[in-house]
Amino acid sequence: MITNYTENNYLVLIGKIISDKTFSHEIYGESFYLFNLEVPRLSGNEDIIPITISERLIANFNLEIGKKVVVEGQFRSYNSYENERNRLVLTVFAKDIMEYDEEKSEELKENVSNEVTLNGYICKRPIYRKTPFGREIADLLLAVNRAYNKSDYIPCIAWGRNARFCENMEIGTEVKIIGRVQSRTYEKKFEDGRVEQRVAYEVSIGSLEVIDKKENEEENNQAEAI
Repeated sequence: MITNYTENNYLVLIGKIISDKTFSHEIYGESFYLFNLEVPRLSGNEDIIPITISERLIANFNLEIGKKVVVEGQFRSYNSYENERNRLVLTVFAKDIMEYDEEKSEELKENVSNEVTLNGYICKRPIYRKTPFGREIADLLLAVNRAYNKSDYIPCIAWGRNARFCENMEIGTEVKIIGRVQSRTYEKKFEDGRVEQRVAYEVSIGSLEVIDKKENEEENNQAEAI
């Protein structure tokens, strides 16, 4: 079976570069760099999203601080081993980057400045809870297939009726999610009393659909018969 991994994991971000690029890693002679992108929310706040980009994409592109850009790519994860513990690290892996064109901005659909589509599997029992103000929330961990038998593990958060819907989802349920990448700060408290300010990244779910495997198989069989 040929899988289109772009359909499994695809995002578009429009924002402002707010940091210089720093070296991240090298694979098969290709260097990758990191920079931060500031993406505005409708509320007036901003999300600060880390972008991983190949040297080949920026060979003729100036990553100038303050420049407004469009980034297309995927939301990915990897494990970082530090202090004898594994930590899930999330980043946007850029597949393309271009300077934002104000004249063509009207052609972009509403809210496309931050939109991610994921098709994956629930790999951990969802955690349902209520905030002190009574708002319903459910935390999900989604396993999204990637090429070469790899997977990305993406934390997602559902609200309201979507949170209630997710509460009793079984591990292995296939879902399609459309949402936005968001950042939030929190305090990590250690046993020795130290407190460290950290940033977490997750997908805030706008819409969620359960994929019916049987229905898809029937449709595929019908298509083959035709």
